[in-house]
Amino acid sequence: MKNYWLPASLISLALNFIGHADNEGGGSTTTDLPNILWLVSEDNSTFWVSCYGSPNAKTPNIDQLAAEGFRYTHCYDNSAVCAPTRNTWLTGIHCISTGNQPMRSFYKVPSEVLDHTYISQLMAAGYQVSAKYKQDFNFEQRHWKKLKGNLKQDWGKIPDGKPFFIVRNYAESHESRAFPNKKKPVKTAPDSMTLHAYHPDLPAIRQSYARYTDAVANMDKRIGENIAWLKKTGQYENTIIIYCSDHGGVMPRSKRFMYNSGTHCPLVIRIPEKYKHLWPAEKPGSTVDRLVSFVDMPKTWLALAEADIPETYQGTIFLGPDTEPEPAHHFAYRGRADEALDMARAIRDKHHTYIKNYYPYIPNGQLLTYQWRILATQAWEQHFKEGKTNPVQSRYFLPRETEQFFDDKADWANINNLIDQTEHGEKIATLKQALRQQQTQYFDSGLLPEDMRNRRAAKHGITLYQLVRDPKLYPLAQYLDAADLALEANPANLPAFVKNLSNSDEGMRWWAINGLKNLGPKAKSAQKEILHAAHNDTTQEVRILAAWILHDFGQVDAYRQVIDDIKKAGIQTKSHYETTIKLVGP
Repeated sequence: MKNYWLPASLISLALNFIGHADNEGGGSTTTDLPNILWLVSEDNSTFWVSCYGSPNAKTPNIDQLAAEGFRYTHCYDNSAVCAPTRNTWLTGIHCISTGNQPMRSFYKVPSEVLDHTYISQLMAAGYQVSAKYKQDFNFEQRHWKKLKGNLKQDWGKIPDGKPFFIVRNYAESHESRAFPNKKKPVKTAPDSMTLHAYHPDLPAIRQSYARYTDAVANMDKRIGENIAWLKKTGQYENTIIIYCSDHGGVMPRSKRFMYNSGTHCPLVIRIPEKYKHLWPAEKPGSTVDRLVSFVDMPKTWLALAEADIPETYQGTIFLGPDTEPEPAHHFAYRGRADEALDMARAIRDKHHTYIKNYYPYIPNGQLLTYQWRILATQAWEQHFKEGKTNPVQSRYFLPRETEQFFDDKADWANINNLIDQTEHGEKIATLKQALRQQQTQYFDSGLLPEDMRNRRAAKHGITLYQLVRDPKLYPLAQYLDAADLALEANPANLPAFVKNLSNSDEGMRWWAINGLKNLGPKAKSAQKEILHAAHNDTTQEVRILAAWILHDFGQVDAYRQVIDDIKKAGIQTKSHYETTIKLVGP
C-alpha cells in the first residue's frame, strides 16, 4: 500500500502495526490519562454492520464492542471518500477549507495547519503515537525522504511510562475487496443478499454484495484479533477503544456520494469503568443519538487526552467533560473523485438531508475506472443501456436534479426526492440557509474549478487555504450568488449570463456558462455569445463547457474543433476535459 507524506513534526514518530504485536505483558502507564485505540475500517457504511441492523453482514466483534460501550446512531463523514476524510482528521479542519477536498490532491497548507496536526498535539501532550497504516492524508509529499526510515518502524511492545494513542486501519473491507477474485470464491450465498432498491436484481450484483459481505466478516475478525491483543497486554481496562469506518460504501452509489450510504458511518466507543466520568450515557450498551461529524473527532480525541486544541480546529467536542453543545447540522461535500469531476454539497439534521448538485448535467454514474471494476457496476450499467432498468434504477446514469431533499427516517437509501412537496418547504428553507452559512463559515473552496483556483493561488504565491480567506482574491459570497443564479434554470436570467460571459473575473464567467448550460434549449438565443466563449475565453474550463452547449445545439463540428484545439494546446484542466469526452464524445 502506498504511503503518503506526513508533517515534519512527525519525524521522530515511532509507528506501529499492532496486529502483529506479540508482547504479553506490555507496559504500564504512569499517568491517569487513558490509552486510546482507534480502529478504522475502510469503505463501509452502517448498512454493513450488524449492530446497526445490517440485513447482510455479521460483525460479532463490533457488536460486542457496542454491547460493552456506546453506539452512536448519527455519525457522518464529511467527504465520503478516504484521502479527503483523512485530511480533515489529521488537521482538524474541513478539507474543503484547505482546498483538499478533491481525491489525491496533495495541496500545500501553511505552517499554522501543518504544525498542529492532532498527532503532533498528542505527542506534545506526552502520548506515544502510532499511525503506520495508512497515511493517505491528501498532502503534498515533501519531506518524504526524511520520513522514509521512520515509516518502517514498529513497536515490539506497548511502551512503558507513557499513555499511547494507536490508529489501526483495516483494508479488509476496502472497495477493492468487492472486485472479482478467482482465487477467493464467495462464501456467502448470493441468494441471501438484501439489495438496495436502486440496484436491479441481477446475479452479478448479488455476487458483489455477497463478496463484500465476506470482506466485512474478515474485517470484523481482524478487529477481534486486535482487541484480543489489547487484552493480552493487560491494557484493555486502561484503554478507550474507538471504532468507526472512514466513510460509507461500498456498492455503487454509496462511496463518494452524499447519500446516507456514502456518509452515514458506524461509531462505537468503549470506555472502561475507571473512566466512567467520560461516559456519554448512563450505562454501557446504550445508544447515543447526538449528531457527530468526522471533523469533530480530532478535537474530541485531543480533549480526551487533555492536549492543547489549536485555534484553527473546526468541529465540536462530543465526549468528555469539555463536551460542547450539539450542532444542529452536519455539513458534507463532494469534489473530484479520482478522474470523475463533480461538485455537490449536503446539509443534514438527524432526520433530513438536503443536497445541492452544482453540476446537475453530470450524472452520478459517470465512468470512474476504479468503481467499474466491481461486477455490480458493470452489470447495472449494461442493464441500463439495454433499457431494462426501472425509473429508480435508471436515475444513476441520468442528469441529476439540482436539489434533493430526503426524509432519512423513512427513506434511509435516499430514493424519494421530496424537494417539490410543499409540506416540507419550511424544513428545506432552513437547511438551505444552514448550508449557505456552513459554506461561508468554512470558506468553501469549491466555487472555482480545481485548476482555476490552483492557477489563482500560484499567481499570488499563496496556498489555497490562504486564497479562500482573502475576499479580494476569492469573493465567496459573490460566487455563491452567481452559482445559485446559474442553478435556477430560469430564462429570465439569460441576459445576466450573457453579460457575465465578458466579466473580468473568470469565476463569474464560469458560473455564467453553467447558467446557460442549465437553461438547455432556452439558451439558444445566446448561441453567438456561447460560440465566442468557446473559441476565445482565456480559461479552458469555460471553453469546454461552452463547446458542450454547442454540441447540445447540434453544432457537433464546432464542438469538435474546440475540443481538438484544447487537446493540441495541452490539457491543463484534465478532469473537465475527460469528463466532457466521456459524456459527450471526442
